[in-house]
Amino acid sequence: MSEHAIEFLRGWIGEKVHCQSHARIEKQAETLARECAAKAAEVGIPLEDIQEEVGDIQELIASRLEEAAEADENQQASAKAAE
Repeated sequence: MSEHAIEFLRGWIGEKVHCQSHARIEKQAETLARECAAKAAEVGIPLEDIQEEVGDIQELIASRLEEAAEADENQQASAKAAE
């Protein structure tokens, strides 16, 4: 995968992937994967270049959404414990 494609994907995920409830993660991942593929195409990065490096981008995005949800839950639990 080209460095340009890697930088694009990292930036895009950082900008678009935010904490979601666990129930919405799969639907949100599907939507974001489509948006990512479209934006990559706009800037001249073939989806195949991204998938070659990371596999299924929907799975990657779902994983990042789950991590964000877990981090948010942990943060909320820590805040409640500190009260």
